[in-house]
Amino acid sequence: QVQLVESGGGLVQAGDSLRLSCAASGRPFSNYAMGWFRQAPGKEREFVAAISRSLGSTRYADFVKGRVTISRDNAKNMVYLQMNSLKPEDTAVYYCAADWRTSLYTTSASAAEYDHWGQGTQVTVSS
Repeated sequence: QVQLVESGGGLVQAGDSLRLSCAASGRPFSNYAMGWFRQAPGKEREFVAAISRSLGSTRYADFVKGRVTISRDNAKNMVYLQMNSLKPEDTAVYYCAADWRTSLYTTSASAAEYDHWGQGTQVTVSS
């Protein structure tokens, strides 16, 4: 079992930046590819970004490409989501998720493949 706790959300203005953090505990963190998803009110949960076990591969949703960077620190059991040039449509609850994988270099954009989820952190972007 992996426990995930997100932090770093808040209320910001359009154009601002935020860095979300996710602290993992439990099973070896390095066994998991990690992802960020988000869910806005009245909408389905959607993929934002993912990073492979080995740091060698990242994946982003088209709507955040160029504005968002996912990173991880396996020594600290942390994964981060740096978000720049935030827009009101980025307003959502952001979730960190862990995907147990044998491959060091692959990731998934499918929520169904993620085994563990955090409780989420609210990001609100005002116009």
